[in-house]
Amino acid sequence: MKFNTKTIHFGEVRDKQFGAHITPIYQTSTFIFDDCAQGGDRFAGRDDGYKYTRLGNPNTHEIARRMAALDETDMGLYTSTGMSAVSTALLGLMKSGDHLISSDCIYGGTVGVIDKVITSYGIEADYVKVNDYELFRKAFKTNTKVVYIETPANPTLELIDIKKVAEITHENGAVLIVDNTFLTPYLQRPMTLGADVAVYSVTKYINGHGDVVGGVITGKKEYINKINNPYLVNLGGTGSPFDAWLVSRGLKTLGLRMDRHCSNAMAVAKYLEANPKVAVVYYPGLESFPQHELAKKQMDDFGGMIAFELKGGFEAGEKLLNNLKIISLAVSLGGVDSLIQHPASMTHAAVPKEERLKGGITDGLVRLSVGIEDLEDIIEDIEKGFAKV
Repeated sequence: MKFNTKTIHFGEVRDKQFGAHITPIYQTSTFIFDDCAQGGDRFAGRDDGYKYTRLGNPNTHEIARRMAALDETDMGLYTSTGMSAVSTALLGLMKSGDHLISSDCIYGGTVGVIDKVITSYGIEADYVKVNDYELFRKAFKTNTKVVYIETPANPTLELIDIKKVAEITHENGAVLIVDNTFLTPYLQRPMTLGADVAVYSVTKYINGHGDVVGGVITGKKEYINKINNPYLVNLGGTGSPFDAWLVSRGLKTLGLRMDRHCSNAMAVAKYLEANPKVAVVYYPGLESFPQHELAKKQMDDFGGMIAFELKGGFEAGEKLLNNLKIISLAVSLGGVDSLIQHPASMTHAAVPKEERLKGGITDGLVRLSVGIEDLEDIIEDIEKGFAKV
């Protein structure tokens, strides 16, 4: 199957009793056994049937299988949130005494789980500018077990060469996890570039409609099995059947939506770059973007996310954000509607300022998630906002 066919059909659950065309919602906490022998066989692993939704459910398994197929890898897991995917993957692949290397510009929630949770269990963590490859090599220790990166980074859009980082990671006997939320498997498939595990907030582009929170972990079988049992099933980060069903529905239009996100974002980025009130625009599709060539090499298109700074700094940005009508002032991203926010005071507020600045997150940086509205309306809304700056 090709990509868009997979998003619609791969891993479908066929309803043999009533013949439903779409996978039903299996909104149940537990499953009935035919007899004691069947129950025993299922818990012993001799029967693949379902036992209890925390341990597995047709809806959560459907989205997990489909995402693994799209990522061209072995297995997937569906989780309750994107942060559940991140935290469960990290905890599943490390133990007390291990060392983690993370890229220095990542989502603020991930910084929170590293600084406040992971390290509290006796795991060391260092933030490194991973695309400084010599610095990255020097960061490894004898106990380094995991390297964690985002590319493009949230919110600066800085890129990391996945293939290069995977080579260095594996030379040092560690596992590479890539947060691929910004691009989805439609635009970038980390495992084909050498990564071992990918994590997603499917709250964003995968679902695409702003009405669900959820996460997915995909990757090689040996690592997914470690993450799933005992960590996911015992810590209870499993997602709900109804949310998984909604995500599966949203995934069916991923390719169509991403094409529109990308074309709109490219046009908006060019508009912003030409605007005299804008100091700098960060968008991988622009030739002015420092890593434009890398973007062309490892991405199939340039995504729907833009970051930019106004010449008037935070005050100018605040005026712009407060005077938009179609573009909503809200955190999150990747929905059909355009969203704009101020990372320093919102999504990355918990990150110490010194660390934010090292990662390029200045007080004046604005992040724009370009939706699939008519392009003319998006640009007109921004123009009206600029008129107040």
